[in-house]
Amino acid sequence: MDEIIRRRKSIRKYDMSELEAATLEKVRTQIANVTPLYPDIRYSVEIVGKTRRSVTGIAAPHYLVFGSEEKEGAYENIGFIGQQMDLFFSGSGLGSCWLGMAKPEEKEASALPFVICMAFGKPTEPLHRDPSEFKRKPLSEICEGTDERLEAARLAPSGMNAQNWYFIAENSKLHCYRKKPNPLFGLFANKLGYIDMGIALYHIAKESNRFEFIKEATAPARKGCVYAGTVDR
Repeated sequence: MDEIIRRRKSIRKYDMSELEAATLEKVRTQIANVTPLYPDIRYSVEIVGKTRRSVTGIAAPHYLVFGSEEKEGAYENIGFIGQQMDLFFSGSGLGSCWLGMAKPEEKEASALPFVICMAFGKPTEPLHRDPSEFKRKPLSEICEGTDERLEAARLAPSGMNAQNWYFIAENSKLHCYRKKPNPLFGLFANKLGYIDMGIALYHIAKESNRFEFIKEATAPARKGCVYAGTVDR
């Protein structure tokens, strides 16, 4: 498995000094070179320095603000793109953390509708962790069948660490599902579920020799879940 996937963690404590200009330029270069899940969906990734704190109280010197046109697949696309940045930060000696409850100040928002933020900067806590420190559901709770890529998906971050995804391995295919959200949490939880699906899909893509995400008319149904698509390699 990719070493960064095996050791990444969400960083919640940062040195509040701004990053050097050369480092920020590397971040911009990475933003320009990410691969979207859906190339036909317009999106934006902006670096900002003053974003309102999330309800968890996480403050960082810099944030990524993700925006997207409102279109089917938009949130999965942002999750897929954002997780590329998350792993880039972890592999570059910087910390990062998805912020589901944060919002940019109006003057810093993109022209495209706001989706989610990500904090980043120099960490003041350990950047990586031992694989034994992950708090994740066992594979038996999130999948059927066997596929070596599923462990990478299991280690993916998710909103409130809910891991609201399910996978069915069938031959060389992975059928992917989102668990139906609890109506009590409303649209917010549903939005995070889409983003989380995109995050897990990028971990699968990193472990795939060839990655193609398609919708199949004959994918098996899964009770309590919504079919998202199938990874074919």
